[in-house]
Amino acid sequence: MEVEINKKRIYYEEEGEGYPIILLHGWLADLKTMKPLADNLKQKFKIYNIDIIGFGKSDLPDEPMKTDDYGNFLKDFIEILNIKKPILIGHSNGGRIIINSVGRGIVNPQKIILIDSAGLKPKRKLKYYIKVYTFKFGKNALNCLPNTKTIKELREKLFKKFSSDDYKNSPEVLRRTMSIIINEDQRKYLPNIKVPTLLIWGENDTATPLNDAKEMEKTIPDAGLVKYSNSGHFSYLENLQNCNIVINEFLKQESM
Repeated sequence: MEVEINKKRIYYEEEGEGYPIILLHGWLADLKTMKPLADNLKQKFKIYNIDIIGFGKSDLPDEPMKTDDYGNFLKDFIEILNIKKPILIGHSNGGRIIINSVGRGIVNPQKIILIDSAGLKPKRKLKYYIKVYTFKFGKNALNCLPNTKTIKELREKLFKKFSSDDYKNSPEVLRRTMSIIINEDQRKYLPNIKVPTLLIWGENDTATPLNDAKEMEKTIPDAGLVKYSNSGHFSYLENLQNCNIVINEFLKQESM
């Protein structure tokens, strides 16, 4: 199915009947990564599984987006489809979108589930800043030189050496978006999230470390944390059977 938001085609899948749930995938992913959760939940809920703008079958944005833009995107989706007090489930960047939209008060959910969620600006080590500033210095220096074949090859080598896989694999508009949103800290919105919140995390997550989950648990007024040992950033897929059990229990009241 498709819906138009700000003149952009947004693809989503709608399944099941009952209380509404919106699923939001992570960066460089699409709705297929959330299907294992949707397949369980659609038995008792109405599921809206979205390809977030810029990913999957949805259109790319024309300009780089800020976290607020993603929050507004979720608000618009909910309003256009007239969804009342949905349960929101987000993985990684999907969680960042939930924190922003709920924390700003523009989306009013029943409950939320954050899975290995992004949103807190990382506390970097000196090694990271050396890497970043070396990259910036090299890029700026090369930009001052004539755009010859040799200079292009040097730029490409610099890019491959210093960029993350997510950054390398993104279209230009998403690369610029990623540079913006990872430097926007959503911590200030955590105390504003007043609804019951379930945090699901892999103890070995290096993309969004467990300390982020602990801070969210402490700062969100009604939050609880489920940790999976020997699991990384996709802890829900690595522990799917148990994760579905935990989610079903958390949503038991809404499933009746």
